[in-house]
Order: sequence, then C-alpha cells, then structure tokens
Amino acid sequence: MMGYWFGGMGWWMAFAAIFCVLFWGGIIWLVVWGVNKTTGHRNSAAVINSPLDIAKERYAKSEITKEQYEQIKKDLAQ
Repeated sequence: MMGYWFGGMGWWMAFAAIFCVLFWGGIIWLVVWGVNKTTGHRNSAAVINSPLDIAKERYAKSEITKEQYEQIKKDLAQ
C-alpha cells in the first residue's frame, strides 16, 4: 500500500513543480511589465527623430531633392 502512494505522488509532484515554475514566472513577468509600464520605458524603435534627421533620411532615400533638403535646413536654422 505504501508503494502505491509514493509511486502515485511522483506524477502529482511533477505537475506541482511545473505549476510552481509557471506561477512564479508569471509573477516575475507581471512585475517587470508593471515596472516598465510605470517608468515610461518604451520600445527603442519609438525614438522620435529631430526634423533635420528626418530630412536627412528622406534625402538619403531620394524622396526629396538637394534643393528641398537645403531649403529645409535653412528653414530649421531660423
């Protein structure tokens, strides 16, 4: 009879261990997510470029001409 109980406990102990890891992993994930949300950290892709940087990128992509780029630089310098 004792062998049955100890043999049957192995399955439940494995389930409990997996549940424990998932539970604490979820708690840690929630804490990290909450801290990032409240401190204002954002994705690095959301960095706002200056107008001159945007003009440089557009000129590099040939979206604007050199004259348009120079005019933008002159307008921003004022």
